[in-house]
Amino acid sequence: MKDTENVLKLNDSIYYNTWKDYLYNLLLHNYFFPDTAYKLIGFTKDNHIVYAVVQQSYVAITANTDLNQVKEFLTLNGFENNRNNDYINPELGIILEDLHDENVLTRNEVLYFIDTVF
Repeated sequence: MKDTENVLKLNDSIYYNTWKDYLYNLLLHNYFFPDTAYKLIGFTKDNHIVYAVVQQSYVAITANTDLNQVKEFLTLNGFENNRNNDYINPELGIILEDLHDENVLTRNEVLYFIDTVF
């Protein structure tokens, strides 16, 4: 669900080993990308599946994202491209994955990371 200000997202933590890993992902995202920080609203259950409900600022895009700019930005911030759209920061020991052009948006020549996987 979205409006002109915010997007509500549901996540069942299927891409994470535990809920703790998912919550760490939210914290890391908020640290590295405060412009698109997640706000944990709560949890809901549907058909016996638990979902986290998070709110994030809506980003209206003004241009297609250039993945070379994403790579340049992340490289300047200590990340190394290790395959496709995945990165690693060897100094911090963290992996940042799935940074394709639907998860990194461009508005007024600024990159907005909206759907990261740490």
